[in-house]
Amino acid sequence: MNNAETAESIANTEPGKTPARTVANVVVRFAGDSGDGMQLTGANFTDDTALYGNDLSTFPDFPAEIRAPAGSTFGVSAFQIYFGSEDITTSGDAIDVLVAMNPAALVTTLDEVVKGGLIIVDTGAFSEKNLKKAKYEDSPLEDGSLDAYRVLEIDIHKHVIAAVEPFNLGHKMALRCKNMWTLGLVLWLFDRDKQGTIDNLQKKFASKPDIANANVAALNAGHAFGETAEMPSGIEIYKVPKAKVEPGVYRDIDGSTGLAWGLIAGGKLADINLLFASYPITPASSLLHILAARKEFDVATFQAEDEIAAVCAAVGASFAGSLGVTSSAGPGIALKGEAISLAVSAELPLVVINTQRGGPSTGLPTKTEQSDLLQAVYGRHGDTPLPVISTSTPSDCFEVAIEAVRIATRYMTPVMLLSDGYIANAAEPWLIPDIADFASFPVQFREETEGFHPSLRDPDTLARVWAKPGTPGLEHRIGGIEKSYDTGDISYDPDNHQKMTDTRRDKVLGISKDIPLQEVVMGNTSGKLAVVGWGSTYGPIHQGVKQSREDGLDVSHIHIRHLWPFPDNLKELLSGFDKILVPEMNTGHLVKMLRSEFLIDAQALNKVNGLPFKIGEIIDAIRATLAEDD
Repeated sequence: MNNAETAESIANTEPGKTPARTVANVVVRFAGDSGDGMQLTGANFTDDTALYGNDLSTFPDFPAEIRAPAGSTFGVSAFQIYFGSEDITTSGDAIDVLVAMNPAALVTTLDEVVKGGLIIVDTGAFSEKNLKKAKYEDSPLEDGSLDAYRVLEIDIHKHVIAAVEPFNLGHKMALRCKNMWTLGLVLWLFDRDKQGTIDNLQKKFASKPDIANANVAALNAGHAFGETAEMPSGIEIYKVPKAKVEPGVYRDIDGSTGLAWGLIAGGKLADINLLFASYPITPASSLLHILAARKEFDVATFQAEDEIAAVCAAVGASFAGSLGVTSSAGPGIALKGEAISLAVSAELPLVVINTQRGGPSTGLPTKTEQSDLLQAVYGRHGDTPLPVISTSTPSDCFEVAIEAVRIATRYMTPVMLLSDGYIANAAEPWLIPDIADFASFPVQFREETEGFHPSLRDPDTLARVWAKPGTPGLEHRIGGIEKSYDTGDISYDPDNHQKMTDTRRDKVLGISKDIPLQEVVMGNTSGKLAVVGWGSTYGPIHQGVKQSREDGLDVSHIHIRHLWPFPDNLKELLSGFDKILVPEMNTGHLVKMLRSEFLIDAQALNKVNGLPFKIGEIIDAIRATLAEDD
């Protein structure tokens, strides 16, 4: 096994029964065509694993094409889950169990399977035609190329057609149930209860009982196959003990859901209505889908005709007295740039969510990256400062979204919230918090008419007043043309523009006094090496530092949520380490900022292949960095 296992044993059971292997954690990957239902399979297995009591993290891996040619390598859709009895913060490194529904799924994933790992293949899909599409000259099931693995060959096509025959679905529709047959087998393999999946299927296909019953029959047939078939030598049931977790009510949550619920909670804590205005773009679209179904929480949603219309509608909502929220990925954020600058100039609250993806241009739309940090901090015309915060895990999205609402409304400024494709789609268990534990921050609209003008400011925050248009005595205008510091009227005075530019800058920089001091996630507050990250690198950095410290290395983990302005103590904290290593899924954005702001010689560890860091990559970099002085 590739993962750190605190215990492993293989126990012989009764004669004729499959032996069991106890492991601390395991990585499973379902892979097949984009039409094979791998995401649904993975999601159901995740639910059943969470109900069992394991800690987990998932990684849905989508093809870029909406419907790539069946059997093609670029059309492979996969779902990976890492689960176990210990602290799980990533979707895992090497794969212990691979379910390959066709040759393309096998050839694109085989290099990631640990030697000795289990590979389940659907031999019914290993036709000559599919082998050619996967660039195989000979079948890997016959040429010895899989000898280093434990291979379970099953004609799933044949078994699933037999299982659903009573429902008269037709050949093509019957084969669409093969993912549930496979899931039934894997649930048996990991000793999981299948009732949760049965309930999900009956709910999902409530209006189509024949489809629901056929899928349930396929699931049961796959599970029964595992129970009754004589497995080849070396195939064991996996026993993964339950994790020790804090008591409470949990649910699975992905990043998009966390952001949506955090925005809703933020609106309630601020006592303000939200308008979420957006335009569909991968991987940000799911946020609109989730919020559109939550109108009962004073959230209005608007799908605009393009990115510019979406952000302008959000700015208009903020002018009118609601909180405007808009979202996109990097290309859409670029289109929104002028309107975001308008909100900076008009000093209106606005939450802008950037779910980053591989770039530039359309780049790798379904793959993850962190290449928009410099765009978020600096990427607008003129001196256009705004605060930037990031989320590090799916469950962290909830609190970060609340923080974005708080800063936007308290300081009358747009806030850029950075997520990415991995966080948006990945899932993990979430301890549902008590909203009463969160401090409220109700918005204070201007009501006093005497002495009113739109550029009145709070002396502490430098935020200008927020007055609802149409309120008698509070009529005013704002816009993008420079305004007088004293009256809010249009002004082209050079000295006034200097003063307004400085004020907008100082307002944003002053937020550093209103955010928590930077803490060390793991390790000492000084030492030989600090691994500094932001965003979705949290999981692999956390595990890499944890394993390195267990090996006796002097290394700490620091993860930055507030990326602009930085926490007040960040320079002092970083200065206590001999070396700084910054893993990023870009070409070195945070490294540039740390060097520029603090004159610290931070070292970059960059990755831009569309995939998250592996724990092993972080460990190797830690060892190499510390070895430089040996």
